[in-house]
Amino acid sequence: MEHIASKAEDFSQWYTDVILKSELADYAPVRGCMVIRPYGYALWENMQARLDARIKATGHRNAYFPLFIPESFLRREAQHVEGFAPEVAWVTRAGSEDLAEPLVVRPTSETVIGYMYSKWIKSWRDLPVLINQWANVVRWEKTTRLFLRTSEFLWQEGHTCHRTAEEAEEETLRMLEVYRSFLTEDLAIPVIAGRKTEQEKFAGAVRTYSVEALMTDGRALQAGTSHNLGQNFAKVFDITFLDQDDQLKYVWQTSWGVSTRLIGGIIMVHGDERGLALPPRVAPTQVVIVPIMPPAARETVLAAARDVEARLAKVCRVEFDAREEYSPGWKFNEWELKGVPVRLEIGPRDIKAGHVVLVRRDTGEKTTAPMDGLERAVEDLLASVQNGLYERAKRFMDENTHRLENYDDFKAVMETKRGFVYAPWCGSQGCEATIKDETGATIRCIPLDASPASGTCIRCGSVTDLWVYFAKAY
Repeated sequence: MEHIASKAEDFSQWYTDVILKSELADYAPVRGCMVIRPYGYALWENMQARLDARIKATGHRNAYFPLFIPESFLRREAQHVEGFAPEVAWVTRAGSEDLAEPLVVRPTSETVIGYMYSKWIKSWRDLPVLINQWANVVRWEKTTRLFLRTSEFLWQEGHTCHRTAEEAEEETLRMLEVYRSFLTEDLAIPVIAGRKTEQEKFAGAVRTYSVEALMTDGRALQAGTSHNLGQNFAKVFDITFLDQDDQLKYVWQTSWGVSTRLIGGIIMVHGDERGLALPPRVAPTQVVIVPIMPPAARETVLAAARDVEARLAKVCRVEFDAREEYSPGWKFNEWELKGVPVRLEIGPRDIKAGHVVLVRRDTGEKTTAPMDGLERAVEDLLASVQNGLYERAKRFMDENTHRLENYDDFKAVMETKRGFVYAPWCGSQGCEATIKDETGATIRCIPLDASPASGTCIRCGSVTDLWVYFAKAY
C-alpha cells in the first residue's frame, strides 16, 4: 500500500498524500495548476451530473461563454475590478503582435455575460433569463493547494436576469438551497447556510449568501456561494427591458457557483488514516469485487465473481479486480485508499456457502449477504454508508461548534480546537477586522435560520441581537 502521512499528526501532508496516491490529481508543470487524473475526473463528473440535474430541475439551461474578456468590460464595474485585479491573468500578445486591447482570462463571467444579455433582452417577455455554464476559470493565486485553491479550476456559474428585486432575491435563495441539498444529500457534507457580511461579500454584489462546511481539522470551507447582484451590472452594461407599463427598466441579476474545491471538501470531511472515504452517490466505483483465488479454485472463483459483477452492474458502479499479480490484502488496502464505499469479497468457501462478504469503507464492518437478493442487499448497504458518512460528519460539526460570549474563550478555541464559534457581533466592520487580525477567524455567515437573541458583541461588548458563525477558513 502507498504510504500516507498520519492525518492526526500532519493534516496538511495527509491531504496532499491522499490526493496524489489515490490518483485524484497531480501537479502540473505550470505553477499553481493541477492535472485532474481519470479517477478524480470521474468523481467530478458524477458530482457534475447530479448537480446539473438539480440546476435544470429549477428551470435553468446550460450555455457557454468565451474564456477571454476585453479589459474594458472588467473595468466598467469598479467594485468588480478592485476585487479581482490581484488575481487576473492577462493576454497582451497574439502571435507576433500586441493586442489593441488586452484580454482578461476569465476569473468569472459576470461582465461578458452582462454584455450578451444587453443584446438579447428587450422586453419583459424575455424574462427571466436562467442560464448556467460549466467552465474553467483562472485566478492567479499566490498560495495554491490541490483542489482547494489553484490558479485554474473547474466550476459552474449561473447567471440570471429578473423583472423585479423580489424575483432576484427569491432566485438567489433558491439556488443556495440547491447547493445545501446537493452537499448534504449527495456529498454527505453538513453545512450552515447564511448571508455574508459586507466585508466578505462578492465584489459587485448587493448581497452574498453561502453554505459553509467544517473540515475535520477544524477549519471552515466556503462550499458554495449565491449572489444577488441587484442592478449593478445591469446599469454598467445597459441591460434594460420594456416592462408591461411601457417603462424602460434595468433587470435585476443573480450569479451563483460551486467548483472543484468541493472535491477537497469531500477529502477533508470524510477521509481518514487509511485514505479517502467517498460518498456512494458520487464515488467513481461504488463496489469493488476482490476474489480470493487459491490456485485449485481459481476458475470457479473467477466465474462466480464475473457473474456477481454482471448482476451488480445493473444497480451500481462496480469494478472487478481480477489482477493476479497482487494479493487480496494488497488490493484491500489500495481500494480503501481510493475510498470505494463497499468491498465485496468472494472465495471458494463463500461460493460453497452461497454468500459473499461485504465490507463497509466508512466503518470497516463486515457482513455476509446471500447470493439470492444480493442486488438489494448491496443497494441497501450503499444507502447506509451514504447516511453513515453524513451522520458522522454532522456529529463532528455539532461537537465542534461552540456558542461563546467571552472573547478570551473565543481566542482560546481558535488557538487550539478551532471549529465554528457561534457568537454575538455588533455589526461593526471595525470589530470584524480586529477579530480577524487578532485570531485569524472570519465571519463565515449570518445564519438564515437564526432567531434574534440578546447578547453582547464578542469583541467590544456592545449589546446586540445579531449572532454569527466565526471560523478560521481555507
